[in-house]
Amino acid sequence: MGCVTATTRVRLSPEERRSQLLDLGVRLLATRSLDELSIDVLAEEAGISRGLLYHYFGNKHVFHEAVVRRAADDLIAQTAPPASGEPLERLLTSVTAYVDYVVTNYEGYLSLVKGAAGGNDTLREIYDEARSALTDRVFREDAQGTIITDTPAARLVVRGWAAMTEELVITWRADPSGVSREELLEIIAASLPALVGVIPG
Repeated sequence: MGCVTATTRVRLSPEERRSQLLDLGVRLLATRSLDELSIDVLAEEAGISRGLLYHYFGNKHVFHEAVVRRAADDLIAQTAPPASGEPLERLLTSVTAYVDYVVTNYEGYLSLVKGAAGGNDTLREIYDEARSALTDRVFREDAQGTIITDTPAARLVVRGWAAMTEELVITWRADPSGVSREELLEIIAASLPALVGVIPG
């Protein structure tokens, strides 16, 4: 007597399918610019019709913004410092994750930075939210305390440090010029306490 095997396809809810498509969009964005991430490319990679993608996202701009928001959320999650440990060790862990994220997702990250600087209000909003989430961590009073006291001057310095860090990592990724990953990490992690040291009072 023969044995019959049946394959059951799991039917995803619209929310689950949309989330799956966003995850695919983020993966594709790692190696191509936002302009290169078209509905056609995603439809081909996902094995679905363009029409179905338009059903989920409406148009290319909504799709791009949704993918960038998901990528920013991933960046925030992946760079979360450990809940315990010395403040500088936690900072180094977070900075290391940030450098690795930018290196791995270079094209997409660069698209976010350029899009935010180029006048796209939605990309600017996503970028600012991600930047604030990353810098606000420095002031968190959890577990082992913080490196820096939260003051307006400190906020200004940390925002400048974040901009410098971003520029260092993007420039290094484009052309390491004899600077090792470890040297880059040391420069970034050591520069924040050094900058904090010049804050009056």
